[in-house]
Amino acid sequence: KIFKILKDNGLKVSSIRHPMPYDPDLTKQVCERFASYDDLDRYNCTIEEREEYEPYIEMGGVVYAGVDYEKILRKAEEESDVIIWDGGNNDFPFIKPDLFITVVDPHRAGHEIGYYPGEVNLRMADVVIINKMDSAKLENVEVVKNNIKNRNPNAKIIEANSPVTVDKPEIIKNKNVLVVEDGPTLTHGDMEYGAGFIAAQKFNAKIIDPRKYAVGSIKKTYEKYSHLEKILPAMGYGKKQIKELETTINKAECDAVVIGTPIDLGRVLSINKPHVRVKYELEERGKPDLEDVLKGFLKKMG
Repeated sequence: KIFKILKDNGLKVSSIRHPMPYDPDLTKQVCERFASYDDLDRYNCTIEEREEYEPYIEMGGVVYAGVDYEKILRKAEEESDVIIWDGGNNDFPFIKPDLFITVVDPHRAGHEIGYYPGEVNLRMADVVIINKMDSAKLENVEVVKNNIKNRNPNAKIIEANSPVTVDKPEIIKNKNVLVVEDGPTLTHGDMEYGAGFIAAQKFNAKIIDPRKYAVGSIKKTYEKYSHLEKILPAMGYGKKQIKELETTINKAECDAVVIGTPIDLGRVLSINKPHVRVKYELEERGKPDLEDVLKGFLKKMG
């Protein structure tokens, strides 16, 4: 949403993503520029990489990644008025930001102070967004609010929902479905479910247990992350694992597949049954909202 607001204000915007060097030959990943789906194929992107880059491509944006962040930054500067560092809980910016925005998740209340460098991001933030408030427990929202106030009392707080939408809800309504979610969120992110699970419940779908259909490394993922039960993590750290994910999905006995990942898995996998995409957007609750914050920032920066 930050990208969209800046772009709608007539600015040229690029994103820099934190390093994801899955290819053992780092010389191929010195400075990568993604502006089209062809670029994803050209760099042999894993599913995990696609989940970070594809949303920008869908919006007509450009995202940089790689391993040489001096070179990456200089390339991004050449074509941008504003640069977004798009990181995650497992890192903090490699470039000094003029505006630092951190997102916290009340579904994982306490994680914002329980992990390094996640807590660093909370302490450094100018603005903290509490998202998913529409689906989180009220007591967890309060825990997160208190942690923000205790660790960073000067930060502006934006409260927000993350409503989910389904492109073809009639395909899953009252049906037996397999739910596929963002892999890292479920594995080392410790979540038991994601947007796909919430969408399936919204349309009264019966969620099947995917574990008995798992093959190869997908089966091993369930053995390692025992908290995963009724969802399938979209693991895809290489061609072999992507094929095993495809096999697992196609073996599943269900009416349809609910895809809760940030990308269109149909571009990567051949799925043998009807499938729907779940999307979610930030929806602020009251003021200040992101537009207020960003317009104030742009005015300050001149």
